[in-house]
Amino acid sequence: MPRVGHTANYAIVVAQLYTTGVCRGIHPFIVQLRDEDTHKPMKGIKIGEIGTKLGMNATNNGYLGFDKVRIPRENMLMKNAQVLEDGTYVKSPSDKLTYGTMMFVRVVIVQDVASYLSKAVTIAVRYSAVRRQSELKPGEPEPQIMDYRTQQYKLFPNIASCLAMRFAAMWLWNLYNNITSELEEGDMERLPELHALACCLKSVCSADGAKAIETCRLACGGHGYMTCSNLPATYGLVTAACTYEGENTVLLLQTARFLMKAWHQATSGIKLTPTVAYLQSAVTSDTSRHWEHSLQGIVRAHQDVAAGKIKLAATNMERRIRGGISPEDAWNNTSIELTQCAEAHCRAILVNNFVQTLETFKVSDSLHLVLTQLCELYAVHWVLQKSGDFLRIRPNAVSIVDSFDICDEVLSSALGARDGKVYERLFEEAAKSPLNKEPVNKSFHKYLKPFLKSNL
Repeated sequence: MPRVGHTANYAIVVAQLYTTGVCRGIHPFIVQLRDEDTHKPMKGIKIGEIGTKLGMNATNNGYLGFDKVRIPRENMLMKNAQVLEDGTYVKSPSDKLTYGTMMFVRVVIVQDVASYLSKAVTIAVRYSAVRRQSELKPGEPEPQIMDYRTQQYKLFPNIASCLAMRFAAMWLWNLYNNITSELEEGDMERLPELHALACCLKSVCSADGAKAIETCRLACGGHGYMTCSNLPATYGLVTAACTYEGENTVLLLQTARFLMKAWHQATSGIKLTPTVAYLQSAVTSDTSRHWEHSLQGIVRAHQDVAAGKIKLAATNMERRIRGGISPEDAWNNTSIELTQCAEAHCRAILVNNFVQTLETFKVSDSLHLVLTQLCELYAVHWVLQKSGDFLRIRPNAVSIVDSFDICDEVLSSALGARDGKVYERLFEEAAKSPLNKEPVNKSFHKYLKPFLKSNL
C-alpha cells in the first residue's frame, strides 16, 4: 500500500474550497505529490515521514505541506458537489456526504478494536490459567491466578466487552451498508444518524479498548511488560485509534450535535430515527423509574441516563443563550455535558444492541446461557463500574476466549499460546536476543576485564 512518507505519488487531499471569493467548506481533490519519473516531490510540496510513534511504529506515516500548489478543477472529486467551468459552485445534496469515507473508516475501526481486544483478552486469560502464585490456603498448591477475585474483576468485564464491541461492529457495518444503499437512491434521511453513531462508537470503543488492553497487560504482571507478550504492541495500535480518524472528544461533540437536534425534535413532537427514539418517552415522562432487575430493565436504565444527560445539556445550552451568550460560546461552555451525554447515548446503544443480538441468536441453550451471563456482566458493569457475579464466568473463561479462534501465529504472544507453555516460550524468546549469542559478551573482554585487572 503506498504511503505518503516515501512511496505515494498521488493523494486524495481534503481541503477548503474557495470559488468566487467564497469559502465552500472542505472537499476532496486528487493531488499529484511526486514526479512519476524522478519520484521527487512536485513544486511547492513538502513531504516526508513523521518519525516513530507509540502505535503503528512500523507504518510509514507522512507529513504533507503545500506552498502555492495549483490543483486543476478537473482534479476535484465531483460526485456530490461540483464547480462549473465559470466558477459556479453546485452544492452537494447534503454536506454529510463529504464524510462518507471517514464514516467507513470509523466503522472499520470499531471492528479492529474488537479484534485487538479479543487478542489481548485471550492472552491474559490463557496466561492467568497457567500462572500460579501464592498460597491461597496454607498447605495447598498455589492456585491459578485467575481464581483470585481481583484478577477476575480485571479480566471478565473485558471478555464481555469483546462481544459487545463485536456485535456493535456487525450491527454498525450492516447499518452502514443499508444507509449507503439508501443514499444511492437519493434517500439521505438517516445519514446524520449514521454519522453520529460512527463517531460515538469509534470514540467509546477505542477508548474502552485501550483501557481494557492496558488492564490485560497489567493483569499479566511483569511478563505483560515484555515485548514478546504482544500486549505492548497491541495497546499501541489501539490507543493510536483514539486520535486518528477524528480525536475522540471531537467525535463525541459531533454526536452531541446530532443529539441536541434530536432532543429539540422530540420536544416538538417530531418522530425520531430508531437509535434516539427513546428520547420521545423521556419528553413526556419522568426518566427516574424504579429499578427493574432484567436485561430489558438495564437497557431502559441506560436509555434513561442518556436521556437525562441529553436533556441537561440541552437545558444548559438554552439557559446560557437566554442569558445573552452567543450560541458558539454556549456550546463551548456546555461541552463537558455534551461529551457526557454522547458517551451515555453510545453506552445505551452498546447495551441495547448486545441484548437484541442475543434475542435473535439461534444457538444452543448452554451457549445462550454463557452469552446472557456476559451480556448481564457488561450491562451491570457500566451501571456500577464494579459489579457482576464474576464467579459465573469462571468455568467458561478459557473456553470463551478459545472460541475467538485466534491462531497462535496471529496472537503472536509467548504468554497466550494455545498449548499453555508460557515459561518454555519465555525462555525461547529470551534466547533470541543478540546479547545472548555468546556466553560471554565481547564487551566484557574489551572493557570490564581490563578494568577489573587494574583494580586487583
